[in-house]
Amino acid sequence: MSRLNLDDFSDLIERPDSGIRRDAEERRERLIVPPGSLGRLDELGEWLSAAQASVPVKAIVQPRVVLFAGDHGVAQLGVSGRESGSAHKLVRATLEGASPVAVLARRMGVPVRIVDAGLDCDPELLPEEVVRHRVRRGSGRIDVEDALTIEEAEAAVRLGMAIADEEADSGTDLVVLGDLSVGGTTPASTLIAALCGTDASVVTGRGGAGIDDLAWMRKCAAVRDALRRARPVLGDQLELLAAVGGADLAATTGFLLQSAVRRMPVILDGVVSAACALVGQRAAFRAPDWWLAGQVSGEPAQSKALDRMALNPLLDQGVTVGEGTGALLALPLVQASAALAAELPERTAPVEPEEPAEPVESDTD
Repeated sequence: MSRLNLDDFSDLIERPDSGIRRDAEERRERLIVPPGSLGRLDELGEWLSAAQASVPVKAIVQPRVVLFAGDHGVAQLGVSGRESGSAHKLVRATLEGASPVAVLARRMGVPVRIVDAGLDCDPELLPEEVVRHRVRRGSGRIDVEDALTIEEAEAAVRLGMAIADEEADSGTDLVVLGDLSVGGTTPASTLIAALCGTDASVVTGRGGAGIDDLAWMRKCAAVRDALRRARPVLGDQLELLAAVGGADLAATTGFLLQSAVRRMPVILDGVVSAACALVGQRAAFRAPDWWLAGQVSGEPAQSKALDRMALNPLLDQGVTVGEGTGALLALPLVQASAALAAELPERTAPVEPEEPAEPVESDTD
C-alpha cells in the first residue's frame, strides 16, 4: 500500500450544492415569516439543505456523538489539570453516563460512540468496542520527540476515515465531534500555531480542566519547543501530525476529511477538533464547508483556527469542559433550523379582484 497523501482529498471533496442552496434561499423568501426574522436559523437551514441536496431540507433523524480518545505524553510536564495517562477515566465516566456529554446525549436521545485511538491504559479496563481500534498506547512527548511514527500517523488517519465510512453507511446524518483526552490541548495549540504562523503565548490557553499560572507557563514552553519541531514539516500534513499531533488528533483529522467526502455534516466542539479541522483545510480547502463550529471554548487557539476557516460558532455559553459537550448543545439549534425551513408554510398568493364586466349594449331602445 502506497503512503497516504492527504492532499489527495482536495480532488475528492466537493462543496455543498450551490444550486440547491439558491433554491433553498428562494423557498425561504416565500415562507410566511419575513426573511431575516429567524436570524441565523435561516442560514443554517439553507446550509443544511445544500449539504443534503434537498429542498425542502430533511429533518435530522439520526445524529451521533463521536469522541476520539487518547493520552498525550506532554501531560507528564504538568500542563493539564488532569493526571497524565488518565483519559481512560473520562471514557469510563462517559460510558457510565456520568459526564456532561453523556447526560446531554441521554436527554436528547443521541447515541455516543467512543473510539480509543491512543489511550495509555490496559485494554481490559474498557469494553472491546472502545479499544479495538487503538493505534498505540499513548502519544509521544511532543516537546522532545515525535508524537507518532509516520506509519502510526497514517494508521490513525485511516482509522478516522474508516469510522466516518461506518457512520455514513449506517445512516448517520450529522455528527457531533469531540475528544476525550488528557494533554490534548497542547498538541492542538501547537498545530494551530504552526499553521497560523503565531507564537506559543498567543495560542496557549488553560485547557478544559483549568490550570494555574505556573502550569500555563510550562504549557507555553512545551508549545514553543514543539513548534520548533513542527515548522520543518509544515509542507506535509501527515508528517506534521506525526511530529506534534497524536493518535486521536490524526484519527479526528481523517474522520473530518472522509466525512466531507461522504457529504456528512459535522459539528466541531473545542480546540482539539478545530486544530484537526485546520489540518484538514490545509489538505482540502473545500472541506470546511461541511463543518459547523458548535461553540466558543475560550481557548485562544480555537478562535484563531475558526477565524482562519471562516467558521462562526453557534454558541458562546462559557462551556469549557470539552468532551463534545458544547457541540452537542448546538445540535438542537441545527435541528430547529431544519424543522422551521421544512415545516413553515409558504405564503399564499393574493387573489386578484375580478374586473367588472363591461355593460352589454342592447340592440333596441
